[in-house]
Amino acid sequence: MKKILSLLCACCWNFLWAAQPTLTTLVVPYTTGTGIDAVSRIIAPRLSDILGRPVLIENKAGASGNIGADYVAKAKPDGSVLMITVNTFNVTPALYKKLPYDPNADFTPIGKIGVSNLALVINPSLQVQNFEEFKTLVLQKPGIFNYSSSGAGTAQHLSMEVLKKRFGFDILHVPYKGATGAITDLIGGQTQMMMMPVHTAMPFVRSGKIKILAIAGDTRSSYAPSVPALSELGAGSLDLIVTFWMSAPAGLPLENVNQLNAALKQILSSPDVRDQFNLQGIIPELSTPVALGEFIKKDIERWRLFVKDQNFTFEP
Repeated sequence: MKKILSLLCACCWNFLWAAQPTLTTLVVPYTTGTGIDAVSRIIAPRLSDILGRPVLIENKAGASGNIGADYVAKAKPDGSVLMITVNTFNVTPALYKKLPYDPNADFTPIGKIGVSNLALVINPSLQVQNFEEFKTLVLQKPGIFNYSSSGAGTAQHLSMEVLKKRFGFDILHVPYKGATGAITDLIGGQTQMMMMPVHTAMPFVRSGKIKILAIAGDTRSSYAPSVPALSELGAGSLDLIVTFWMSAPAGLPLENVNQLNAALKQILSSPDVRDQFNLQGIIPELSTPVALGEFIKKDIERWRLFVKDQNFTFEP
């Protein structure tokens, strides 16, 4: 009997050992050089150390993050494929008539990573010093200016469209396949403005390549405390916080979920990681897997109502 039990235990142990992936791919559904890409590159090597296996980043950009998300949704739930994304993920169900995946049923929430704000940024060639001067200039020259975004249906796109409606701006939208091209053309002057995450904007602001005029939210950002929130400037409630999180394909075993959540907790508690997040304008924020799942469901519904109330009729 003891020999049988020993053999069974050995078989179980070998099975579990074999079930562990030898490599984890961390999918980023956006281009390199973006804020989410930077966050992932901070997380990946530390996650590798904790898990004891390589964690490689793979950027699968396109369709407002849907291409990468679809890849993850269809991957094996064995820990070999994970995703770090932002709440553009929660916007697309309101904009796309049909997605190739179910945003709730096809993913396993792991935990939040951090939060940041969006900011209205401009090319210095506009030669305005504050939002009031910006508003006057844009209203005086309808249809002359354009703005870039990282893609139709992103939070950056929607927040600018809401701003246009609330102030009566006539500004052309120029969507890009990811943030890299949108930022490059903003800095080069091909576009004049953009809604950009504060964490992405800060390095360019410090180098003088762009200016921040306002925070797209109800409150100011602790990373740019001198910059007013749009709610202070007559835009009303526009709380568009950028939230980063990790998820996996649906069906990932609970023990793996808890292991990954514990790994995130360890990573985010590191002073070095907090310092690097700080440089990116991101506030570390962890959640339980359950809390993240509830947030995603509520935020998807919030965006559905948001898009409906704003009467957006564009098709991504």
